[in-house]
Amino acid sequence: MRDAAIETDDLTKVFPGGVVAVNTLDLAVPRGSVYGLIGRNGAGKTTALRMIMGLLRPTRGSATVLGKDLWTATPSHRARVTYVSQEQRLPGWMTVDELGTYASHFYPRWDAPYAEHLVDRFSLPRHLPTGLLSGGERRKAAILLALAPRPEVLVMDEPAAGLDPIARRELVDELIDALAEGDGPTVVFSTHIISDLERVADHVGIMDRGRIVTAGALSDLQTATKRVQLIFEGDAVPTGFRLPGTVRAEVAGPVLTAVVRLQDEAQQAAIEATPNARVNFYPLGLEEIFIEIFGPEADREFHLAGEGLR
Repeated sequence: MRDAAIETDDLTKVFPGGVVAVNTLDLAVPRGSVYGLIGRNGAGKTTALRMIMGLLRPTRGSATVLGKDLWTATPSHRARVTYVSQEQRLPGWMTVDELGTYASHFYPRWDAPYAEHLVDRFSLPRHLPTGLLSGGERRKAAILLALAPRPEVLVMDEPAAGLDPIARRELVDELIDALAEGDGPTVVFSTHIISDLERVADHVGIMDRGRIVTAGALSDLQTATKRVQLIFEGDAVPTGFRLPGTVRAEVAGPVLTAVVRLQDEAQQAAIEATPNARVNFYPLGLEEIFIEIFGPEADREFHLAGEGLR
């Protein structure tokens, strides 16, 4: 992809014992976008992000950030990228102020006034060692250390883990404010809190078994995925009837309810023209789409084929 801030090609990680955590991952994150990465536990999100950040060597394939492999990139290039890990570890003997002073030496674009703003915004104790802070406060401190360098790319793995709803809202608001600036960063973050993702993300990738199974603009995903209800004449749905692009379907007498991925307007028009049936379309939110794709009755063959937005 042209103007991609992050790209992976055939990125694969196999751990000892043959455990495949990431499997031929192809990912392209547009520069300036906010890209949400979602998937069930064990889908490979954290492993993928660690390889992208140059913290874990892939078994095969490549990952670049701003055109460079961070495994071999120079310190000046790495300073353009910041990362909040799922289990961020901070030096427990340093205070928040000391951490900021220390980190500022590694980032040419460190914004001290902005760091001060974040300390106040997050209500962080300045002079307590971070080892004495609560888990949520340490998480806020890690986010501060990622935002204050004014990075070109910001990668966050479950950034809201351990934060209460108010702190989560503050984090999302800070991301929105940072992105509103002219040189706002490209943001990639994984999360299980899909409501947060819907507030800030403009692109989304859904992972399963180490692969991206659906990826694209969030608005396109929501437009292309609909719940469809067909009410047939008579007492039953016609034998063998199935809508193209079905992710999940249920039948109750003459009523067929299905979640469908629409490839184009022609497919929707064809569904609307189904003989002897009254047809209704209903929109779905991202959380509903996620549940429908990964629920126990979903068509696994369909979504693993990676059809649709990719």
